[in-house]
Amino acid sequence: MKDVLVRFAQPSDLEQLARLREVLWPESSAEEHGEELALILVGTFPRVMPLVILVAQAGDGTLAGFLEVGLRSCADGCNESRAVGYVEGWYVEENWRRQGVGAELLRAAEGWARGQGCLEMASDTAIDNLVSQRAHEALGFEVAEHSVLYRKTL
Repeated sequence: MKDVLVRFAQPSDLEQLARLREVLWPESSAEEHGEELALILVGTFPRVMPLVILVAQAGDGTLAGFLEVGLRSCADGCNESRAVGYVEGWYVEENWRRQGVGAELLRAAEGWARGQGCLEMASDTAIDNLVSQRAHEALGFEVAEHSVLYRKTL
């Protein structure tokens, strides 16, 4: 991986991060993502467990990708006696894929989680997102279980 720096996101990354998040999570607009990021990046996002965003910055200053990592009190298939590092979101621009950017983001997230006392990382992806599943498995994740999620409007 040449000419890419992995670091913690800063408020100056907000606009680029909002656009990348919109690609990963298109159900919200870049503007809506920006509103949430504004809180996350200054540490005032109302969340019980910590959440940080790591970015991969190319030499020209553009963001090649990001990984949001947090702590969860439990995750399927993990030891329930300790908090777990959890990949909340992970995206690498298509032109930067298969160059080690995603792996470097994950390594940095794992380092952060270890620093929080975690012994395990967990993640999830959509059942039809085969690219994400292959990336997870190539970087050492194992399938913990398959499930069907339900919802009901009240």
